[in-house]
Amino acid sequence: MENRIKALFGIRYPLVQGGMVWCAGWELAAAVSNAGGLGLIGSGSMSAEELRRQIKACRAATKEPFGVNVPLMNPRAESQLEVVLEEGVDIVFTSAGDPSRYTPHLKAENVRVCHVVSSSRFAMKAVRAGVDAVVAEGFEAGGHNGREETTSMVLIPAVCRAVDIPVIAAGGIATGRQMLAAFALGAEGVQMGTRFVASREASCHVNFKRKVLELGEGDTMLALKSLQPVRLVKNEFFEEINWAETHGVKAEELKKILGQGRSKKGMFEGDLEQGELEIGEVAALVDEIKSAGEIVRDIVSEFEIELNRMKTLHL
Repeated sequence: MENRIKALFGIRYPLVQGGMVWCAGWELAAAVSNAGGLGLIGSGSMSAEELRRQIKACRAATKEPFGVNVPLMNPRAESQLEVVLEEGVDIVFTSAGDPSRYTPHLKAENVRVCHVVSSSRFAMKAVRAGVDAVVAEGFEAGGHNGREETTSMVLIPAVCRAVDIPVIAAGGIATGRQMLAAFALGAEGVQMGTRFVASREASCHVNFKRKVLELGEGDTMLALKSLQPVRLVKNEFFEEINWAETHGVKAEELKKILGQGRSKKGMFEGDLEQGELEIGEVAALVDEIKSAGEIVRDIVSEFEIELNRMKTLHL
């Protein structure tokens, strides 16, 4: 049976690297693509011209397919998408916004579009907008998340049941065993962010990478639900935000506490207490910084081993 994600993107393995803000520069995207997956440049922190530079550098470093992740809530989204088209990038992952706004224009330019969703309702909306595939991202995921708090175990089969286009599973996936579980739930590919944060090529600060290795179960929590939900490491900044939210502080006051550049301070500059550290629950299973190529090979190898083991099981 043909894997539609591999066919859609022209990749060897149906494994997509998440376009994480401050973490997913051209080095990581190129390394994942060279290893057989689909690398994504995370444009969330980039100006249009910086994104152009990143695309050019990535194209020089790999002959394999790669794409750009564009958060639609970003005020620079339109200018970023203009750069994407000008530079001839033909794979775009959109998130955090209405896919109907830009998808028709991208499709008219022969761009393959995948949109990140947190519910079946949003998945069907993305289908109506004309996307080629959706990422079903469960509550376990790092970064910006759905308010529904639906776990991957429920979300993935629900989205697969609701739509006919290919589904990529995300949220709580960092190993080949988890990739196999996502396939058992109906997905045809996986997207991994947290595992690739702890890679040599990730553009985030080494302090953040090392912090990921220290995290255990329960060390992250969804926060900022009245603004834009995001899963954060529990540090001093998180405790301040959490106290404010639990004591009924209004959204405008939360914005003041959040301030400007908080995620850059944490993930890019390495301030582990006052910075915003976005990471998924599956960090509890990540215990080593490796090259992106090693990570891809480990995941594929474990997937094959577990698949063969499953074939020997009987009820």
